[in-house]
Amino acid sequence: MLIFEQSRPGRKNRAQLSSQADSAGPVADRLPARLVRRRRLRWPEVSEGQVVRHYTRLSQQNFSIDTHFYPLGSCTMKHNPRASNKLAMLPGFLARHPLAPEPMSQGFMACLYDLQEILKAVTGMEAISLTPAAGAQGEFAGMAMIKAYHESRGDSARTEVLAPDAAHGTNPASAVMCGYRIREIPTRADGDIDFDALQQAIGPQTAGLMLTNPSTLGVFERDIEKIATMVHEAGGLLYYDGANLNAILGKVRPGDMGFDVIHINLHKTFSTPHGGGGPGAGPVGVAARLAPFLPVPVVAKQGDSYAWMTETELPQSIGRLSAFMGNAGVLLRAYVYARMIGREGLERIADYSVLNANYLMARLKKEGFDIAFSDRRATHEFILTLKRQAKELGVNAMDFAKRLLDYGMHAPTTYFPLLVPECLLIEPTETEDKQTLDRFVEAMCSILQEAQRNPDYVKAAPHTLPVKRLDDVRAARQPDLAWSADRDS
Repeated sequence: MLIFEQSRPGRKNRAQLSSQADSAGPVADRLPARLVRRRRLRWPEVSEGQVVRHYTRLSQQNFSIDTHFYPLGSCTMKHNPRASNKLAMLPGFLARHPLAPEPMSQGFMACLYDLQEILKAVTGMEAISLTPAAGAQGEFAGMAMIKAYHESRGDSARTEVLAPDAAHGTNPASAVMCGYRIREIPTRADGDIDFDALQQAIGPQTAGLMLTNPSTLGVFERDIEKIATMVHEAGGLLYYDGANLNAILGKVRPGDMGFDVIHINLHKTFSTPHGGGGPGAGPVGVAARLAPFLPVPVVAKQGDSYAWMTETELPQSIGRLSAFMGNAGVLLRAYVYARMIGREGLERIADYSVLNANYLMARLKKEGFDIAFSDRRATHEFILTLKRQAKELGVNAMDFAKRLLDYGMHAPTTYFPLLVPECLLIEPTETEDKQTLDRFVEAMCSILQEAQRNPDYVKAAPHTLPVKRLDDVRAARQPDLAWSADRDS
């Protein structure tokens, strides 16, 4: 029920009105006539109790990581420790003005400097900038630095960026925004990049290669050192999409693989708020030759104090990407998280994210589901394909995804990567327990049985949610988001 549908003429909540405002007379009398509305706003007339109950009930109908299992592949929807939030909201952090001078910001800057050092150690990079406000902006920064590097050397012939067909969509988008053409490299049947196709594509026109390792297919690229050597010998650079970094934390570093630049999704790997559109943080790390081009500001340590490095200290910088220091609250949460878990904890993230994914993959395979790359060990995620079920039963991946909502579980990522038909990209994350993973397997098996008995029931899911199956195309192109008292229905 909409809040407007609870409205009754004359119902008020005067407890929220200021007695001082009442004594001063109507607010409209104190405003210029040109700013006063001619007609009253059509607000719902409801009591405070109705408002509280209405919006509390709405919040309880939401799916979130705090209420449901959320195995969203390639997005690492894991539990966020509340201590990270609590410490990032200490009064000294919250009260600090972003324009506060350096002597009054030393504690805040010390935290950011330590975070830079932690990320350098984790990634094997020479330098870090924390300013990008999201992973996609970090990608853009990485490609902008690659372009600036080539231009600084007078190498204007490099007009192409290579990307695998399984890449995140933001990879080619970031490269195109920097003025590059994209050349797609196919993936072999075993999940690795097609080495021969890559060798044929690389040349003097190649600015760089964008890779995620582990890839979005849920497997580790086994030829990464050969690939890095090939790209570098051709004069190109290697870009690392850090979306799947949690699978290798403490095990192997992108810098050691040969990557020249990386963005890190702190709002995923380092457990800060994720989902609902933000907030995010996408710091970038670079090898030594790209360090002069880092976006500013960067925190530097000078003796026992800290200072901002800006365009003055980094004249070749690609510039500023966000106001002040990026998403400070997210950066602080990531810093607290890294300090809490320590070096051994980082390794456990990789251990348990990989363990959970392989356990879930093995169980689903045993129950008769088809795994896209069944001969490979999963990293932190894996792909299940429902191509056979779609052909035999007429029930596709989206039908399974919608029906999972009725079982109190958010669906995995659907139809990505695109090269696997009817796929579910499943990432259980390291914070889920065995009982939760077993319940997910039971739900998938139950839906499969339903599809065999009554496929139309599964195709009409969800059945228990306030919003039933929508026309996806119409919902995207003709959203109906505004209430009107004059509407017919």
